[in-house]
Amino acid sequence: MRIILQKVKKAVVVVEQETVGSISHGFLLLLGVTHSDVEKDANWLAEKILKLRLFEGEGDSFMERNIQEVGGSVLVVSQFTVYGDCRKGTRPSFTDSARPEQAEKLYNYFVGKLKESGLKIETGVFGAEMEVELVNDGPVTLVVDSKKLK
Repeated sequence: MRIILQKVKKAVVVVEQETVGSISHGFLLLLGVTHSDVEKDANWLAEKILKLRLFEGEGDSFMERNIQEVGGSVLVVSQFTVYGDCRKGTRPSFTDSARPEQAEKLYNYFVGKLKESGLKIETGVFGAEMEVELVNDGPVTLVVDSKKLK
């Protein structure tokens, strides 16, 4: 599983002109699933996201506190394009992205693991055409991949 994490001051996801998820002060997570991903990958990613120290501590010290310590929120948006391969030609290949049935199951499992933290967790709509609005904080943007960072 691969996540593009953006630390945000606010983020909103809209489907068919209706807001389906909205947060302030936290993380926007764009989540992609590949064929070999299993629940173990989702567990690892959820734990990693909850423990990443990307928020200010006492004074103005950078990267001292995690999202749980600051009471932040998380907006999770499914995005198969994070596994897009642009090495050949001018049209990306998405053959590394999992089939929707597998991806949706792991997406929902991952969201459930985050919800166990007690934080406010919002989502987009799996498989829908979505508009995502955000205000970056920092900006801080990271790629977190369960396969490459173990």
